[in-house]
Amino acid sequence: MTFSLQVNGRSYTADVDGDTPLLWVIRDVLGMTGTKFGCGQALCGACTVHVDGVAARSCVTSIESVGESQVTTIEALHTVAHGKALQDAWTELEVPQCGYCQSGQLMSAAALLNETPKPTDDDIDNAMSGNVCRCGTYQRVRAAIKRASASA
Repeated sequence: MTFSLQVNGRSYTADVDGDTPLLWVIRDVLGMTGTKFGCGQALCGACTVHVDGVAARSCVTSIESVGESQVTTIEALHTVAHGKALQDAWTELEVPQCGYCQSGQLMSAAALLNETPKPTDDDIDNAMSGNVCRCGTYQRVRAAIKRASASA
């Protein structure tokens, strides 16, 4: 079946089964490989994208459930509120180590700052608790979110 979708402000079509995860449409059909596969069960957050501005785990979001929603991936993070500030803070504080989880971390952080522009430590911990980093960069993630928040 052919689905029309809006990703990063552009229109695309994908000829896939309706239960195909959004992650695989983004990566394999559209060729945007910034969004990562992690656990495949929405437990690690590596696949986080925005669907209508809300953080969503693309590994468990079927393409048929997306409908007319606007999807934003890490490739367009700089276009969302706080996105550029987060990217700058991530670089300045050298947040990534292996980097695998970082696109999901950044997308979750952008969704947090969209809802809570000046988050507390508890706000950050709660919002980011679903994003797992095997390198343990959590303290630097928190610091980068605070820096991005302060610069907005």
